[in-house]
Amino acid sequence: MAKFTYSGAQLEALAMLGSGARFCLLYGGSRSGKTFLLCCALVIRALKAPGSRHAVIRRHFNGVRSAVGNDTMPKALRCRFPELKYEYSKSDSVFKFPNGSEIQLVGLDDAQRAEKILGREFATLYFNECSELDFGSVQTALTRLAQRVPGIENKAFFDCNPPGKSHWTYRMFVQKVNPAENSPLPMPEQYAMMRINPADNAANLPAGYIEETLGTLSLRQRRRFLEGIWQDEVEGALWNASLLDSCRVTGTPELRKVVIGVDPAVTGNSGSDLTGIVGAGAGSDGHFYILADRSCRANPLEWGKEVVKLYRELQADRVIGEVNNGGDLIRTMLWELSPGLPFQAVSARRGKVLRAEPVAALYEKKLVHHAGLFPDLEEEMCSYSPLNSAKSPDRLDALVWAVAALSEPAGKPFILA
Repeated sequence: MAKFTYSGAQLEALAMLGSGARFCLLYGGSRSGKTFLLCCALVIRALKAPGSRHAVIRRHFNGVRSAVGNDTMPKALRCRFPELKYEYSKSDSVFKFPNGSEIQLVGLDDAQRAEKILGREFATLYFNECSELDFGSVQTALTRLAQRVPGIENKAFFDCNPPGKSHWTYRMFVQKVNPAENSPLPMPEQYAMMRINPADNAANLPAGYIEETLGTLSLRQRRRFLEGIWQDEVEGALWNASLLDSCRVTGTPELRKVVIGVDPAVTGNSGSDLTGIVGAGAGSDGHFYILADRSCRANPLEWGKEVVKLYRELQADRVIGEVNNGGDLIRTMLWELSPGLPFQAVSARRGKVLRAEPVAALYEKKLVHHAGLFPDLEEEMCSYSPLNSAKSPDRLDALVWAVAALSEPAGKPFILA
């Protein structure tokens, strides 16, 4: 194995993490090495202080287990500490080192497990993907940053792709105010941050990732996931990046019903609207899950094939399609492509905002989740405002049709008057 070396930016980040600041944030674009660096910093602290305890905290347990426990932490140990002997207990989700130190993985969605683990005291708390966490949960966890061990001072680490400027991370690390009280932090010098971006980790990324994957995102998404810039939020928008981050999951429970929402366009030239095509499911837990966005700019035959393809891929129960444009032609075309395909026509009798507001309310209640990242759909959700948006939100409309249909009480006909 080739000898591992840090880049200049990574060395600078590690220096910040090892400085006198008690609260340290690494923020920036996607796959910039933030989690890798913070895992290395945790191991360094664990080895420096025998018998110390450290925790990696994320909103969802399956997320921290798969992303950190099964991927980044073993990679950091292999690359940075190749001679170190350690044990990883999958049943307890804890890394154990010869000097008695431990690194525990915690998911706040598993309340019973989290309560048991956070009943202990820790020397380091690392809030991974902290844009998904609410500040109240962070405050509660920070009360456990209380283990006294020689050799190190207690610290809290944070990382995120920078969300909107209303998020508590921006308030705390940039504006230096207490997010709960809107009062100045008593010791602002204890809060340090550094931006680290994909370009700083280019040697470890696949060819084309920066230029072709991140570089082709929408402007807002490029600013967040490529350039690592805090987002200005659109006045009057029903969604923002912080809200969507808090609703993101890595998997779904058993789905009792799946639908495909379609907001059709009747033409497919370069100036046409997109045809919104969004798959969503209702979970056995009573929550709703966005599963896929296959929206496209195409003629009716082409987007009809995309609808049928997604219907079969997700093993959906039905297609929900707006019939203001095209009427029964939509049903007829889909049936030609897939005879007998279950189709439910809906008619937009109210404005887009009145249709979207009940769905946005479900997001606020944390009842709708995104099973993955949907950059174009989320860009449209965060940028559409009834106050100043003229463009039709095609992906958003398809999502609204799908979630509205899933959220209707059983046996009640689906009508948006």
